[in-house]
Amino acid sequence: YDDFYGDPRFPQWDYEDVLPGPRSLLEYGGKKYMVANDHDGQVMYYRRDLLEDPEHQAAFKAEYGYDLKVPETWAEFRDVAEYFDGKDLNGDGTPDDGLTMHLKVGGQGMFHFMSFSAPFVIGPDNPNLYWFDPETMKPLMDSPGHQRAMETLIDLIQFGPEAMMAWSLGESWDHFLRGEAALTFTWGDLGALAQEEGSQVKGKTGAAPIPGTTEYYDITAGEWKKVDGVNRVGNTTGGSWAGVISKFSDAPEATYYLLALMATKEKSKIYAARGWDGVDPGRYSHFLPPEGTASLDDYLAAGWDEQDIKDYTKAYYDNFNAPLQFPYLRIPGTFEYWTALDVHLSEAATGQKTPEEALKATVDDFEAITDRLGRDLQKQSYKASLGFK
Repeated sequence: YDDFYGDPRFPQWDYEDVLPGPRSLLEYGGKKYMVANDHDGQVMYYRRDLLEDPEHQAAFKAEYGYDLKVPETWAEFRDVAEYFDGKDLNGDGTPDDGLTMHLKVGGQGMFHFMSFSAPFVIGPDNPNLYWFDPETMKPLMDSPGHQRAMETLIDLIQFGPEAMMAWSLGESWDHFLRGEAALTFTWGDLGALAQEEGSQVKGKTGAAPIPGTTEYYDITAGEWKKVDGVNRVGNTTGGSWAGVISKFSDAPEATYYLLALMATKEKSKIYAARGWDGVDPGRYSHFLPPEGTASLDDYLAAGWDEQDIKDYTKAYYDNFNAPLQFPYLRIPGTFEYWTALDVHLSEAATGQKTPEEALKATVDDFEAITDRLGRDLQKQSYKASLGFK
C-alpha cells in the first residue's frame, strides 16, 4: 500500500507512531503490506499484591536469600513460582499454583516457547539467527541455547496445574483471573480481561517484560556468552491482528480506506483502551507519559485500575522498544514449521521425548518442509523477512 499511504483520498494514520518492534512487521522486503491495528507481544503478569505482602517478603528472603521482587530472569521466575506454588492465593481455603501456561498441542504452546527461549539464543552478538541459517536454510532449532530453554520451560511445568497440559488460552487466562496463579506470561488480552467484571485480580495485576537470562548461546560463534546485567529480548509473538490487501482484491482502494480508518489515532486509542476487543497497545499514542502521549483518564474511563494500566503500558513499551527483538517467522510454510515445533514441544513436555530428542525431531521436520517448498525460494523469503540482501 505504499502508493496509498499519505494519499489525501484516504484516512491518515501515522506509520512512525508504531513502536519499533511491531513496526517491523508492517513491511516486508522494503514494502508496506500490513496496516497497523493490533500489536501482539507477550509480557509477564504477576500478582502485585502477593509480591508486596510483607509476610511473603520475609518468608521468601528467608528461603531464597534475596528480596522478593518482580522476576528479571527466568531463574528468578522459577524461584517465585516455586515459592507461591501450593499456597492459597485467593483466600478460598484451597491451595493454588505458582504459575499458569497454555500448553495444549494444536493450540498456542509453541508461542510460549518462542518468547521464553529468545534470550537463551538471541543476544548482542547474535540479534537475528534463531530459526535457520540464512545461507543454507539449515534449521538452528537444536542448538544448545534452544535445548537449555526447553529444559528450563519444562522444569517450570511442575509449578502449574496438571490440567494446563491440555489448556488453551481461555482456560489458562481464567486460572489467573480467578486468582489461582501467581505468575504467567502471555498476550496483552489478559491485562485487559483482568479489569472486567468477575475478575478476582483487578487492582492486583502487575506486568513487566518477559524475563531474560545472564548468558545466551551465540549460534554465530558456537559458544555461550555471558552478559552484563540481564539479556532481555523483546517480542512480537502472535504477529498481530491486522489487515493486508490481497493482490486478488477487486477493490484495493476501498479495502485500504477501511484499514486506514481503523488505524487512525482517534479510532486506535479507543480500541487499545477498551482492551476486550483484542487490540493491544503498540503505538506512542497508546502509552502514558513520559513514554507516550496517551491520557490516563481515557484508560480510567474504560474501566482500568490506575496502577494496573501504568504497569501494563510500561511493560509493553519496554518490550516493543527493546534493542533486541525476537525474529518473528514470516515465510511460506510458517504455520507448518510452527506446527512441527508445537507437536514436539508437547512430546517433551509430557515426557514422551527428551528435549534433545524433541528438538532433533523438529529439525528433521523443518528440513522436510523446506525441501518440499523449495530450499532456494525459502532462503530468499527468509532473507527478505530479516531485511537481508
